[in-house]
Amino acid sequence: MRSADDQGPKADVSPEAAAEVLVEALPYLRRFAGSVIVVKYGGNALNDTLGDPLEVFASDIVLMHSVGLRPLVVHGGGPQISALLQRLGMVSQFHEGLRVTDKETLEIARMVLVGKVNKDIVSAINTKAPVAVGISGEDGAFLRVTARDPALGYVGDVRSVDTTLLDKLLAEQLVPVIATIGTDDDGNAYNVNADTAAAAIAAALGAEKLIHLTNVEGIRAVATDPTTRQSHLRADELDHLLQSGALAGGMAPKAQSCLHAVRNGVAAAHVLDGRVPHVLLLELFTEAGIGTMVSP
Repeated sequence: MRSADDQGPKADVSPEAAAEVLVEALPYLRRFAGSVIVVKYGGNALNDTLGDPLEVFASDIVLMHSVGLRPLVVHGGGPQISALLQRLGMVSQFHEGLRVTDKETLEIARMVLVGKVNKDIVSAINTKAPVAVGISGEDGAFLRVTARDPALGYVGDVRSVDTTLLDKLLAEQLVPVIATIGTDDDGNAYNVNADTAAAAIAAALGAEKLIHLTNVEGIRAVATDPTTRQSHLRADELDHLLQSGALAGGMAPKAQSCLHAVRNGVAAAHVLDGRVPHVLLLELFTEAGIGTMVSP
């Protein structure tokens, strides 16, 4: 029964249209119920979506959780790290396109990823429902890494993922929000590329989907031409695009992440524009797929 305070729908949507949306979503709700969905919230998307759009993202995560999916958020923070380094008057050095991370830079990265970005996302979700728990790969040492290259300093590659902690949080109906700082066998901390970490976590959990939210509309066959967005790619087709050099900048590691996921047990991977309101719901629960889907 409607309460006296209920003034009806806030959006200009008829009851009939709302019912049609629910009917369209029902098969997908049934299909994905109980499934683990790993959502990688990119630093660029986060940089563009602080404020109300972050609130929309949080609402989508809570809705997914409420209807029986098991979402897990992995986040980046490269632009935020760069901004703080600049404010502190520190100049970033790069080696083969990657930031050299000495001890001081690592501490700043941990401060930004664990102490700022992670808490912002957790707070946004918990404002909607108290279900999010912020962790990093150091907690329970679940993200084990090895040094990528001595010239890069404390930049790590994922060696293994111990899912014990994540399994317990998911079993308790919680939403893990993960900052990608990992540790080696000696307990040293390393910054880990969030795209790489998200793929490794999705594969280790046997996730149904890995979804990358970024600031472009999907994977393009021609990097500079938005009209060449690919709505669906098989793994071998995406591999061909990668080998041809067609994927420029930050899209290449996302494509590699998608390939690793679908070739290691994840049913599908997606690259979506995180600036689009409710893009997660549009991709998961409607016929009108948006962005790029990668299948094995």
